[in-house]
Amino acid sequence: MTVSEGTRASLLDVAARAVQAMQAGELDDFQRLVHPKAVNREDVVEPPAARVGGPEAFLASAHWLRGAFSDLRFVIEDAAADGDLTILRVTMSGRHTGPFVVYGADARVDRVFAPTGRSFAVHQTHWQRIRDGRVIEHWADRDDQGMAMQAGWIPPSPLYLIRCARATARARRDQANRR
Repeated sequence: MTVSEGTRASLLDVAARAVQAMQAGELDDFQRLVHPKAVNREDVVEPPAARVGGPEAFLASAHWLRGAFSDLRFVIEDAAADGDLTILRVTMSGRHTGPFVVYGADARVDRVFAPTGRSFAVHQTHWQRIRDGRVIEHWADRDDQGMAMQAGWIPPSPLYLIRCARATARARRDQANRR
């Protein structure tokens, strides 16, 4: 599909603002940028609130990331669009200051990476389909191993494994108490 330069620029602007809203955006930002029927293909390891679709789910993803990573930033390095599909190559950076909770397919706490206080900066690509001027679909390719190494998760020390086991048990207990 061929699009005009103006349309292409508009699509890329929406895509960029949606990714950058993860840093500090609030619900009204996500409502402007994310379609009510939007799907995040990365939500399989995210909290239950991030799996419902639409602006509220994208905000839940942002809160999940912000809760684990202080100074969270997404710097856009390159951008491209083809039809309604946009691709952003970004550098995600932050400091691991809160528990990073990973969820299983059943939406239960799978594991927790205890805070290390370490900073990281990794490359990602974010693929977004834009419809009616808003993101309708999102998926990403991330350097999770690079982030884990920089954040101090791998190789784990015996003490760090104990800290993670305790954090996981605490998060599972908290999740069970909310049900």
